[in-house]
Amino acid sequence: MSNPTAPSTTSDTSARRFFHGTRADLKPGDLIQPGYASNYVGRTSPWVYFSETLNAAAWGAELARGRRPWPYLQVEPTGPFMDDPNLTDKKYPGNPTKSSRSQAPLAVVASTSTGRTLPEEIKAMKDGIAGLEPIDD
Repeated sequence: MSNPTAPSTTSDTSARRFFHGTRADLKPGDLIQPGYASNYVGRTSPWVYFSETLNAAAWGAELARGRRPWPYLQVEPTGPFMDDPNLTDKKYPGNPTKSSRSQAPLAVVASTSTGRTLPEEIKAMKDGIAGLEPIDD
């Protein structure tokens, strides 16, 4: 998607795989819903975020609060979604992380985990988002 304000629909997703990174204890069949505390800041978010890349899901998992070992969750959007404007053309030209957001829940399809991100990569991620205010409109 090149227009971050043009919503996509679940009918557009048949050949795509989506991931969400978290430390929450979720399993297939669970829903990830907006209206809960964000992984990154101590406030409620009206959006749920997901990506078509495992690397972007790793960011979400590594930056999330909590001590539980993190999974990457394969998810399916249950409603319209759009490119994440916090990344699209704000931090990166286009949307190389293929990150999206939705106000509809994400259905957890499967859970998987891979190798951990290195501490210096985590520090670089945190430094990169320090001081940025998320776009929630």
